[in-house]
Amino acid sequence: MDLFNPESDENYNLLSKDGTVNYYGKVFSKDEADFYLECLINHIEWKNDEAVIFGKHIITKRKVAWYGDIDFEYTYSNTTKRALPWTKELLELKLVTEYRTGETFNSCLLNLYHSGDEGMAWHSDGEKDLKQNGAIGSLTFGAERKFSFRHKQTKETVSLILEHGSLLVMKGTCQTYWLHRLPPTKQITKPRVNLTFRTIVYP
Repeated sequence: MDLFNPESDENYNLLSKDGTVNYYGKVFSKDEADFYLECLINHIEWKNDEAVIFGKHIITKRKVAWYGDIDFEYTYSNTTKRALPWTKELLELKLVTEYRTGETFNSCLLNLYHSGDEGMAWHSDGEKDLKQNGAIGSLTFGAERKFSFRHKQTKETVSLILEHGSLLVMKGTCQTYWLHRLPPTKQITKPRVNLTFRTIVYP
């Protein structure tokens, strides 16, 4: 099912079962979204993402950054990152995300996609460091991209377009039963920055 330009009813669950995904639509004005996009591209400590897949070390074109309340570690794709201290702008964005969703977060994984050539394969965010069934708040700035979910058992799919300055939240058992991805596309040449606010469980 494709939900292009959906009505941004933040209480509507995009998933038919086994988890919750709410799309809030644009939560920033165009001027605000443009400001944050430029700030994030130019002032975040971006690094090429790394992963170890089937014993092979992979370096992606996509860049990432990891920020949090403290310098705790986060491990995914068999690589470990240590959180950097929040910037002023990231704290502002975290507060907006927490206010709109009613959730609290202690960290943020950021992704920089330089163009539509760069995407993300099917996966779920089920790392052991994350709060079980905790919410993930996802902000989008820049190029509007298709984002898809696929149920692990039934293979049902749901897709929508994530807009510039928009907020999406995944919570409940979404990560247990659903995969999600950002499919690549040749039609988009502009960059997109994605912020995923998370809760890391630490001693």
